[in-house]
Amino acid sequence: MAQQHQRPLTEDDPLDDFAARQITLEGIEKKVYVMGRGPAVIVMTEMPGISPHVARFARWVRDAGFTVYMPSLFGRDGAVPGAEEGIAVFKRACVSAEFRAFAANESSPVTQWLRALARFAHAECGGPGVGAIGMCFTGNFALSMMLEPAMLAPVMCQPSLPMDKPEAMNMAPEELAAVRERLEREDLSVMAYRFEGDRHCRAQRFAAFQQALGDRFVARVLPDSAANTQTPPFFAQVVASPHSVVTAHLIDEAGQPTVAARDEILDFFVRRLRPSGAVGG
Repeated sequence: MAQQHQRPLTEDDPLDDFAARQITLEGIEKKVYVMGRGPAVIVMTEMPGISPHVARFARWVRDAGFTVYMPSLFGRDGAVPGAEEGIAVFKRACVSAEFRAFAANESSPVTQWLRALARFAHAECGGPGVGAIGMCFTGNFALSMMLEPAMLAPVMCQPSLPMDKPEAMNMAPEELAAVRERLEREDLSVMAYRFEGDRHCRAQRFAAFQQALGDRFVARVLPDSAANTQTPPFFAQVVASPHSVVTAHLIDEAGQPTVAARDEILDFFVRRLRPSGAVGG
């Protein structure tokens, strides 16, 4: 994979290498940051917004040969996650009609817009289909997006909804059944990642997805010792456990389990979306 020029992770990221586009779908307009060439991959930010770490991951996806679509879903775009600001963003999202943060066995309404974004991105970029990765608050959304036929490569990183029911899933049962049927019919799979000691995405949630999806749910559980301990204030003070596999808690050094997870995700996108291609700049 080509090495990108690293931007400082301790300063707000201006995101000036992305094209900031206003995209209206389903009658709702959202800002979407777009960059790259090749099949589309939708990068959905974790709480509390598109941080420098999330932008870094999006650039890795770009470098692997994809067009990144990164919608602004909450928070201040490009901001280093501060504790007080992050808590305020989190509280607003929890009461938003778009995100059913505490609803078990219900899908968040924003997933309808995200499925429309997958259709839109596929029409713009072509290729066999679209990939998507959700993280934390948006972790479940990549699976809900499998109801859109263009979606071929879903990745769930530390799916954290519903917040107060560790064994529950933020997805309607009939949608989950439809996704399982599609995974079986089209021989597709879902990649999923979490840290062993994550307080916000616990073992019970992965067990529930495993029961619902069988061997189509490919789970990776990383040891807590693999998590970066030098994190922004929101993660150090509020998240307060190993959590963000490919962003804040990733250790960007060869041989690290989090880097191996990142590379596995990029390879998954390549295999599903660029079957005759290779990872490159």
